[in-house]
This record gives sequence, structure tokens and C-alpha cells, in this order.
Amino acid sequence: MEVTERSFLEALGIMMIAAVIIVQLSRRFRVPSIISYILAGLAVGPILGLISPDALDDEAISTVSEMGIVLLMFLVGLELSLDRIRQVGKVALAAGIGQVVFTAAGGLGLCRLLGFDWMESIFISTALTFSSTVVVVKLLDQKNELHSLYGRIAVGIFLVQDLVVVVVLTFLAGLGSNESLDASTIALGLGKAFGGMALLLIVCLVAAKHLLPRPFGWAARSPRLLFVWSVAWCFAFVISAHVMGLSAEIGAFLAGLSIAQLPCAHDLQRRVHPLMSAFIVVFFVSLGAQMRLGDASNYAFEAVVLSLFVLVGNPFIFMFIIARYGYSQRTSFYTSVTVAQISEFSFIFASMGVATGLIGAPILALIALVGFVTIAASAYMILYNGPLYALVTRLGLLRVFRARQGEDEAGEDAARTGHVIVVGMNALGRSIVQALHERGEEVLAIDTDARKLAGLPCPTKLGSIEYPAVLTAAAAHRAKLVVSTLRIESANRMLAHRLSAAGVPVAVHAFDRTVVDAMREAGADYLLRSKKEGGARLVDELRRIGEVGA
Repeated sequence: MEVTERSFLEALGIMMIAAVIIVQLSRRFRVPSIISYILAGLAVGPILGLISPDALDDEAISTVSEMGIVLLMFLVGLELSLDRIRQVGKVALAAGIGQVVFTAAGGLGLCRLLGFDWMESIFISTALTFSSTVVVVKLLDQKNELHSLYGRIAVGIFLVQDLVVVVVLTFLAGLGSNESLDASTIALGLGKAFGGMALLLIVCLVAAKHLLPRPFGWAARSPRLLFVWSVAWCFAFVISAHVMGLSAEIGAFLAGLSIAQLPCAHDLQRRVHPLMSAFIVVFFVSLGAQMRLGDASNYAFEAVVLSLFVLVGNPFIFMFIIARYGYSQRTSFYTSVTVAQISEFSFIFASMGVATGLIGAPILALIALVGFVTIAASAYMILYNGPLYALVTRLGLLRVFRARQGEDEAGEDAARTGHVIVVGMNALGRSIVQALHERGEEVLAIDTDARKLAGLPCPTKLGSIEYPAVLTAAAAHRAKLVVSTLRIESANRMLAHRLSAAGVPVAVHAFDRTVVDAMREAGADYLLRSKKEGGARLVDELRRIGEVGA
């Protein structure tokens, strides 16, 4: 037992250290983190031999990897609120489904031409249909274009593809093992799988409407308690899915889907994401470490052909569909190159195929190689989409799509500018919001408790300012003023430091004399020194110094 534990800890330590080193080295070249993790796995596995296959087969390593996948699917579910699905629009639905159909059909034919058998062709072509939500969202957020028009269309396409992923995973769960692929067994397995999923989906939607709002609304007063409750709810669905013979990924997705209908969903995404990232590192490093370079090199030609199919074929399909919905040539092109890669779900899907015996390890190596190439290439296509668009336009390569010329509307994030952000809806915060609203200011209120945001006369956002994503979503870098009434010194200091670096004036609540110097050092421009003065008096002072209007 002691040998096993030591082996597990040593392997886990080597994997995490290698991942950190490779990520740091790759950052200069803007290599996506998923690619860096796979490179780390290749380094410690087949190249240097620091981790043996026996260590990777250890149950503890497999469990950690599975945890990452489960939390990833939970986060995907958290993205799928019914309101967001309705906002996706016809273009995302048409592009998402159209691309899946055309890529799967074209990929299947291409795989058959390359000499793969039917089962291998089905797995490879299915793996080619999914685009990477994780990679694209990180890159768009890095470029501050996540809320641009093309960014919103791309995210909508991912939502559609995520639903397809769940159907595919359910189908795979119903197939069982390769040893029992007769028609009656397949039909029975698929019936049980989809029946179980339908039952869990009903429970998910009923719970979202009738069971979860009150207890989760109460738990939202404590972010830590909310986090624990959400993870517990996730694993309750994982256990239920296991009892019904479904995969853990499906249970986690449906658990996230039920919580996604609650006001706390966006805040939970930010809290669960770091935990998911820690576990998912192990999955991708393990994937790289298990790759057989000999198998991958044997499929070098096939990998090049399939990679070109994804990098060129997918944008072609998306460009054609999006242009048909009246979007400009620029928006159609930007959206199309954004989704020109295969997904982390492709790796998960292929790994499940190997585990069930439907395909062999060499096919997994091929899919991993295609993923490596397409994710790396598309990352640079996204980062440099402006120069790339200028090049293909100058060469006249986009004329065939007959897309509308000109520009589309700006993104929703760009619409918010020159506003005042008030953080912390205690009595002081609410009075400041009310006073600013009465003076005609555009105000955005932020708090971690949905109940404190209720009834305010302005737009609101649920979340903690300790997460940079909350400030980004609030367009804090374009605000004319940010006011914090929080009585949390660390949060106020972090807020002042971040926004002073962005050149945005910050006023914080100096709730105690001992914090005054610390707030000044952090970059706070103004100190709200007395709660007794009330919101109206403080707003009058901000108006006097010229930070808000008359």
C-alpha cells in the first residue's frame, strides 16, 4: 500500500511540476494551455521516461483525471441557462448543427478514403466535429473580445455543440462494450441510456424551478457554502447517473444545467473553474504521457490531412452558413476562424472509446495529434485574426461566400461605457446607487448576494470583484468611476490596485482609520470616510470633485 501511495504522489508531483514549467516556457509564444499540458505529458512520458505506464494506470491517477472531466462538464452545464439558449439565436443553432452534420459526414468519407474501418471512421469523424470551448473562451477573454458580436456567436455555437456532446456521450454509454455489438443489445442499451438521461433531465428541470431556488438563495449569502452545496449537488447527479448506467460526465452536465437557471450560476462558474483547472491538468498531462509516439508517427500523413480538413473545412462551412444570415464578411470570417479546432471533448470521447474497446490506442494517438495541431494553429488564427482577415481579403479569397460588406453592430460589452460601478449592496451601497440614479447617472450594482441586488433601479451583476472576470464583464476598464462600500480590506485593496493600473478612478469605504494608508498605497483616489454621512452626501462630494455629473 505504501508503495502505491508513493508511486501516485511521485507521479502526480512530476506531472504538475512539468505542467507548470512547460506552461511558463510556452507563454512567450502564446501556446494554449491544453497544448502545453500535452507537451508536458510527452516530456515526462515517452521522451524522458520519468513516468511509467504502470504509474499512469494507477487508480488514483485515473480518479483525479476523471474528477477534472466531471468538473469540466459541470461548468459546461452552468453555461446553459435557458435564457442564454434563447439568446443564442437562429444563426448559432444553424451554424452549430450544420457544421456538426457536414463535418461528421465529410470526415466519415475522408476517413474511409484514408483506409480506416467503419468504427474507427465513426470515432474519428465525430471527434472532428467539436470545437474547443476552453481554448476559444480563454483566447477571446485574453483579447477582450468575448462579448464582441463574433464572440457571442461563437459562444452560441459552443452551446449548441455542448448539447450534441451530451447526446453523443449518452449514445456511447448505451453501446456498452465491443464484445456485445449485436442489434438487440445495442437497441436495449441505447433505450436504457436515453431513458435514464430523460429521467435525470426531468429531475434537473423540476429541481431548477421548484427545489433549488430557496436553499441556494439562502446559501448565496456565504460564497463558500454556495460552492460546497453546488459541488455536492454535482456529485449527487454523478452518483445517480452511475446507478442508471450513464457516464459521470452526463450526470455532472445535468447538475450544472439545473443550477444554471439560478441567479448564482455565473458566480459559481468562477469559483468552480480553478478547482476544475487543477484536476484537468492531470487529464491532459496523462493523455500526453500515454501517447505512443510510434503510433502517432505511423499516422503522420493521416494527421496532416485531417488537420487541414478541420482548419480549412470547418471555417468554410461556418463562413457559408453565417454569411447566409446577413452578417458581414468580417463578422463571418472572425467567427469561422474562431472555431477551427477540435475540442477537449474529442480527447474525452476517444478515451472512452478506448476504454470500452471500440477503438484501439493508435486511434487515440491520431486524434490527440490532430488536436495538438489544430488547437495550436487555430490559437494563432484567433490571436491574429485581424491581419489574417486583411490578407485573405486582399487576395480575394472570400468573394466566393458573397457575404455582406461593411460592419455589424458593436458587441454588448462595447455598449457599456462611462458608467459608475458600485460594489457592495449594504445600506451605504444601496443609498449611493439610489442617489446616483436620481442624478441621471448610468449605474451598475455588483454584489455576491442576489437578494441584495433585488429592487435596485439599475442593472445589476452577481459576483465577487476578487475575480478579474467580474470586472471585465462589468466593463470596469471603461467606467468613469468605481465605488466600493465593502468592509473587506483585502477586496478593496485589490480593486484599487487593479483599476488604478487601468486609469479608472476608485472610491473605497474607509470603514476604519487603520485602513486609510493601505487604501492610499493601493491606489484609491477617494476615501468614503463616514457611513453616517449617507449615500446622498457622499455622492454630492463626488459631484463636487467632478467624478459624477450634477
